[in-house]
Amino acid sequence: MISFGMSDEQKAAQEAMRNFAKNVLRAKARSCDEAAGLPDDFLKQAWELGLTMAQIPEAYGGMGTGRSCVTNAIVLEELGYGDVPLAMAALAPSLFANAVVDLGSEEQKKKYLPAFCGEKFETGSLALLEPGALFDLGKLKTTAEARGGGFVLQGRKSFVPFGDRAGHFLVIAKCGNSRGAFIVPRDAKGLKVSEPQKNLGLNALPLCGLDLGGVEIPKEARLGAGSDEGVQRIIDNSRVALSALLVGLARGVLDYCVPYAREREAFDEAIAKKQAIAFLLADMHIEVESMRWLVWRAASALDQGRAATQEAHQAYSYTAEKSMWIADNGIQVLGGHGFIREHPVEMWFRNARTASVLEGAVAV
Repeated sequence: MISFGMSDEQKAAQEAMRNFAKNVLRAKARSCDEAAGLPDDFLKQAWELGLTMAQIPEAYGGMGTGRSCVTNAIVLEELGYGDVPLAMAALAPSLFANAVVDLGSEEQKKKYLPAFCGEKFETGSLALLEPGALFDLGKLKTTAEARGGGFVLQGRKSFVPFGDRAGHFLVIAKCGNSRGAFIVPRDAKGLKVSEPQKNLGLNALPLCGLDLGGVEIPKEARLGAGSDEGVQRIIDNSRVALSALLVGLARGVLDYCVPYAREREAFDEAIAKKQAIAFLLADMHIEVESMRWLVWRAASALDQGRAATQEAHQAYSYTAEKSMWIADNGIQVLGGHGFIREHPVEMWFRNARTASVLEGAVAV
């Protein structure tokens, strides 16, 4: 359940991630954005944190320390405070691994989870979104047709994290009157992976498209029992995780703008003393706190094992809107400086705009 304080374990995790965000993510964020890529040393550093391995039971090679969605939300906020695309890259393996832990059969767990418990960075990915302005998770165009004791996948997916190197893809598709999650190996016949897409923000994170042209997979490739509730759980996890990252981003904008407003003078007075600016910063602070409580509420529902679709949707909708509002107003507080690369707010604005429409890119 939610409380008004964190446990000692949560405080320790928060402090560790806060240091990593400050010393690693912030330090690399601008160069990775400019280069539109990730240095190998970063992936090594991120893997050594054990963020994915800690979620995997010891029986499959993991650390088996247990999984708390509330604790993960706290961790994700700190990573989002450092840099959202790098945080997504660090947590990308969990997109695939957590779904297998939650929903996979015993055979699937034994087959796929040990790969995420080695010494080198290993990732799968989640293929959820589809190209098109009117995409609706309830009306998927990607289909999985039962045929000959297996399934045939047809359709297209977009914004797939680490599509350039993921060994397996968890493809969400319509299957009859329901939805299913299907494990598709990278070398599957009929699967084509596009080059990383160029987007407004999240430039450091490789986001690719998938073209599934009659990909044939065995029936064992369907994750778990194949219930629609399982797919919704994957979606809810993703929404809560993305919401937590956006809280961190919004907090980062606020923490940058407050000292700037205190130091920046206009007409021989700090702009923080101007009523319009002071009230705006106060409203930004209120929204950051509100966003966090919505995220924790949704994460708590997930921890309780109950349906959390409403809570996850509320958290995601609110944080997507308000993080954009905060990033936009961060630029307004900086004035002309908000549009130049000397300050990180323009980068955070681009990342907020892209992340606010990007479901399925991270998971708690």
